[in-house]
Amino acid sequence: MTVDKTTSLYFHEYFAEWIEIYKQGAVRPVTYQKYLLTLRRLTELEPCLSFHELDKRRYQILLNDYAQTHERETTMNFHHQLKSVILDAIDEGLLQSDPTRKVIIKGKAASDKKPKFLSQFELQMLLKNLNLKNKPNWDWFILLVAKTGLRFAEALALTPSDFDFMQQKIKITKTWNYRKINGIYGGFGETKNYSSKRTLQIDTQLNEQFSNLTFGLANDKPIFISSRVFNSTVNGRLRTLCKKAGVPVIALHALRHTHASILIFAGVSIASIAKRLGHSSMITTQETYLHIIRELENQDNDKILQHLSLLT
Repeated sequence: MTVDKTTSLYFHEYFAEWIEIYKQGAVRPVTYQKYLLTLRRLTELEPCLSFHELDKRRYQILLNDYAQTHERETTMNFHHQLKSVILDAIDEGLLQSDPTRKVIIKGKAASDKKPKFLSQFELQMLLKNLNLKNKPNWDWFILLVAKTGLRFAEALALTPSDFDFMQQKIKITKTWNYRKINGIYGGFGETKNYSSKRTLQIDTQLNEQFSNLTFGLANDKPIFISSRVFNSTVNGRLRTLCKKAGVPVIALHALRHTHASILIFAGVSIASIAKRLGHSSMITTQETYLHIIRELENQDNDKILQHLSLLT
């Protein structure tokens, strides 16, 4: 990116140029729109903030101002996008240190929402109530997301050819455009980011189940798409299953969080989980599941003290 480092460059100007160079045409249109929304809010909040003024204190004030009208999770997403730009600015010599280090994420009180994830026991109860027929249905879709942590659009785009049943793996290379983009519904699209293109190992049972389920289906056609798909349709089916199983009612994306949470509690490394989820950075994984990591740290501290108390 070409900039004159001897002048006072506004943060939002750099961000606008950064989006155009690094994100336009490289991410899905819906993701690109999120970057543009962040740019608009940054410009509204700090129209005259230059890089020579951007320090830890000023950045925290910026986030605090944003958090006054947004919930903590939304503020976290805002921070993630700004941090990506700031790290590049540091590489270019526009900043000498990282103002986002040890930042505090705030936010207004969250409205009543569905739980973010299920416990392992609750997930088992949910899966026991699935109606897995001999043809693809949304119950099969729910099972797949629960066991892989795939994003909704990634799972929709899967075709039989994406499965390697000999190696028990799934290749994630595309998404399905289930939203209206440029006036068009449907069709394959790009993954959320480069890191989202990945290969997942699956368990023997799921591998055998999908080998039988996809037998005879067209190799290059989506397994679950027969007509226009709505996220609300799948969430409606999931709601019914949750109530039947007697577990908290969750949205489909919470199955992705559940998948990650179970892996964290099982002791799987953050690096492996980030790769499996298709996160572009381990920092994203750590910050998204910080509450679980902290709970595990508390458990570790209890174990440490318990073992030390045995030393006499």
